[in-house]
Amino acid sequence: MSAFSNEPLKDGNKGGFWKKGSGFPGSIKPVYGAQHPPLQMMPRGKEDRSKSSNKKDAFQDFENKTSDAWDDGDDDLLVMANIQMSLRDVQSTAKAVMENHSKQFSAQNQQNAIKDHVTAVPSATSSHGAGPGVGVRLNSGWRPPKSTPIRYTKDVVPDREATKLEKFRSVLAGPNTDLDELRKLSWSGIPKAVRATAWKILSGYLPASVDRREPTLQRKRHEYFSFIEQYYDTRHQEMHQDTFRQILKDIPRMTSLAHLFQQQVVQEIFERILYIWAIRHPASGYVQGINDLVTPFFVVFLSEFIENDVESENFEVSQLPKETLNTIEADSFWCTSKLLDGIQDNYTFAQPGIQMKVSALQELVKRIDVPLYKHLEEQCVEFLQFSFRWMNNLLMREIPLRCTIRLWDTYQAEENGFADFHLYVCAAFLVRFTQDILREHDFQGILMFLQNLPTHHWQNEEIGELLAEAFKLKYMFADAPNHLSKKK
Repeated sequence: MSAFSNEPLKDGNKGGFWKKGSGFPGSIKPVYGAQHPPLQMMPRGKEDRSKSSNKKDAFQDFENKTSDAWDDGDDDLLVMANIQMSLRDVQSTAKAVMENHSKQFSAQNQQNAIKDHVTAVPSATSSHGAGPGVGVRLNSGWRPPKSTPIRYTKDVVPDREATKLEKFRSVLAGPNTDLDELRKLSWSGIPKAVRATAWKILSGYLPASVDRREPTLQRKRHEYFSFIEQYYDTRHQEMHQDTFRQILKDIPRMTSLAHLFQQQVVQEIFERILYIWAIRHPASGYVQGINDLVTPFFVVFLSEFIENDVESENFEVSQLPKETLNTIEADSFWCTSKLLDGIQDNYTFAQPGIQMKVSALQELVKRIDVPLYKHLEEQCVEFLQFSFRWMNNLLMREIPLRCTIRLWDTYQAEENGFADFHLYVCAAFLVRFTQDILREHDFQGILMFLQNLPTHHWQNEEIGELLAEAFKLKYMFADAPNHLSKKK
């Protein structure tokens, strides 16, 4: 340590010392702080240049960072500050201090390891690897974060789903299914493993009695294919050829991006289902939009025969046996028929059911979102122009198919869900995009937005939120129908 002088400085020189020794803060870090990293010395030329650039505020910055390291009257530090030290002296001094500190820290760490929960990182300057590492020296107050039950949180969702599935299986096992309990469970979504069976029961296709289900399925499936034998050959007759021609046009338009509905075998199944339904319901016949309503049933019943890791929309249906395809086709026909029986006035001449629902939607939105209603009115946007398709296709053209299937879980759990509850879902659906609609200031912009809503990314979470809002509207207005009637 011969490089250090023992000649004391006078107190009067302290004021001028800092300006001359602007390099001082960096020079003492290895000496005075076991909590600071060792000094990284710069070449002398670079050090001189940095002195001049940081001359004015070097001390202020350093004092703010190390205000607890200074004691008034500490003349030894002031003496050291005015000495030009060589790189060798600095490194040897730092090494000696760090080795001494490492020994103290090691002893203290062994005593307090359990209490403080701090594990020392081997130091680069310690020959035994017992000193604090850079992370500890830079942040001596660091403590490990509290442990969190990661495995528990991961298991919550599977456990919840497994519990829900067990409840469904218990209800469906019978001997007589409690329909009220099944609806209650189904409102918040049906597990994929039991969805097909639950839909058949909720739609009225299957009886509540377990013993009667298999005979019913056999009888109804046989009955459907007897209709095929009896009526399907008439599709080219003059009185029916227009109906069948329209069916042939509409089927390729269904969910055109999905590989499933572009397969020939699937299109032929849909042709038979739609034509037989139209022949058996002459009051309405076939109307554009009915083809979409077969889709969710077909996909759900198809999923009974597909492994869980295969997406239904990309499945090669031709791989399935003919008997399996016939089962899916017949079940889809009967469940679609049950659905349409409840909303058939949507598809009779002039579609009065849709006209009334659009009018009711307009009155409902007028009461729940006045700014939105006035904005549409000011821009001359008629509700019929955008919501007709919502009623005709039950929102199937507005949301992904996966979301439609989840939505239909609730529709089938609700009494007259497709006819009545759908109105409140449409109102909640429109109001959800209020702010986006208000940003459009012309007729064309509003209609383009409403016909191309940003829902392609939607999942079950968004559908759950939509259904919750719809339920609140139903609770407020369903028992007060006068609120939805136009004032004379």
